[in-house]
Amino acid sequence: MYKYNTILSLQYSTYQIPKRPKQTLFSLTLTTTYKIYFTMVFPKLASESDLFNLNSNVAFPYARNSLPRYSMPEMSMPKEAAYQNIHDELQLDANPKLNLASFVTTSMEEECNKLIMESINKKYVDMDEYPVTTELHNRCVNMIARLFNAKIGEDESAIGAGTVGSSEAIMLAGLAFKKKWQNKRKAEGKPYDKPNMVTGANVQVCWEKFARYFEVELREVKVSEGYYVMDPAKAVEMVDENTICVAAILGSTYNGEFEDVKLLNDLLLEKNKQTGWDTPIHVDAASGGFIAPFLYPELEWDFRLPLVKSINVSGHKYGLVYAGIGWVIWRTKEDLPEDLVFHINYLGADQPTFTLNFSKGSSQIIAQYYQLIRLGHEGYRSIMENCRENAKVLREGLEKTGCFNILSKDNGVPVVAFSLKDRSCHDEFKISEMLRRHGWIVPAYPMPPAAQHINVLRVVIRAEFSRILAEHLVFDITNVLHELEKLPPMYNAKITNIVKEEKTMDDDNGVKRNALDAHREIIDQESNKRPKILAA
Repeated sequence: MYKYNTILSLQYSTYQIPKRPKQTLFSLTLTTTYKIYFTMVFPKLASESDLFNLNSNVAFPYARNSLPRYSMPEMSMPKEAAYQNIHDELQLDANPKLNLASFVTTSMEEECNKLIMESINKKYVDMDEYPVTTELHNRCVNMIARLFNAKIGEDESAIGAGTVGSSEAIMLAGLAFKKKWQNKRKAEGKPYDKPNMVTGANVQVCWEKFARYFEVELREVKVSEGYYVMDPAKAVEMVDENTICVAAILGSTYNGEFEDVKLLNDLLLEKNKQTGWDTPIHVDAASGGFIAPFLYPELEWDFRLPLVKSINVSGHKYGLVYAGIGWVIWRTKEDLPEDLVFHINYLGADQPTFTLNFSKGSSQIIAQYYQLIRLGHEGYRSIMENCRENAKVLREGLEKTGCFNILSKDNGVPVVAFSLKDRSCHDEFKISEMLRRHGWIVPAYPMPPAAQHINVLRVVIRAEFSRILAEHLVFDITNVLHELEKLPPMYNAKITNIVKEEKTMDDDNGVKRNALDAHREIIDQESNKRPKILAA
């Protein structure tokens, strides 16, 4: 590559390249009087290839320097250089389509992508300025409410809101339950400072966030080996007069299983009748809300059950929209306390709002409306059936290896959760690590407390996960198993030494522990070295 120098002058000057037009690359204005012009000086006659190389990305000075990391740079850089450097660095991310840890949609039709870009500069909260966007939001709320069998008349509007995701939706629903419970307790002259809610230990972390942020005691029903969701009977036992709601999960993040909302409703109705309480139910349908209506229409989990007062669902999961959209729907207007709704008028008109944030984009709302009218019941049903069939292909392929226990259910979210039958030589974390070499992201994590000695690999089957990818994944998992067979055992030495020393041993508290307990401790220690991967 040729060398070049940079000349700075406080006067208007350019370097004349022989037989070429004057070349002034760019100027930086210092004052209204003086300008600095940077002129490239070539030690030889500049050819067409020289000029091309000078302006190419690989020859650009910014391609040879590190990007700023923690401090904003003093000088600007060309837009092409900024784009190319960031673009190149992002290539180190995983392929979203092969990220099987996430429930979030990664692909949409080009027509919808166009709508997203056309509306990306619209702020949703500006309802008076963007009334059509507000209308599309309200249409989505009504369509989803009717999908969940809310009893709404033809001329009535559903009560609900679009959110950034199910986490915000759950916060809003939880606040509504807490406020309504507090209002009732105040009216009765009873204490209202110790609210609690009951969930399974398998809930997503956003429930723990709500409890901590809004000072609500979280009572968790422990899971057990072989039963990884909330037991409705145990949940109802935990309910008392301070319980603001019981939360049921339609699609556990651990294994995709639906909890029995119908049984929970029936047991809670009986307890309410005996005690005079009116403890309600919230259904966290973040994953299953767009699956159950199309694959299991007869399943009673929604507003058909009298105690279900609110439901949240993630539009960016099986609602088939990119990340950033969730929905919360209330059964009736009375289930959303009016004193939680704010009215603002400084944007041009009176606007009711019930959100945790204020400014957010409208593109995901518009994308949700596109999917609802584009696909309709027929399209959603077809896509969910396809996901279920691909999950079946993967499950059957794993069963044929003879190495795995399948922990997910046939009926539920199209998720395949599986664990090793024999962990004496290697564990699920090692399989997850080795699958990354093939491009797959398959998370490994321990089950909730009381079953945390069980490690799980989980594959989320999304709409964009094709049959050929399912077959490739089975092939790669099989190859990984063959590779692991050639490696030395991971835990054998530790377990063997423990067994040889003594059949049982005392821990620090003098409690007897057997070899299995020691084995589980080793697994737990390895598990704690890695973060729990729970998708939102």
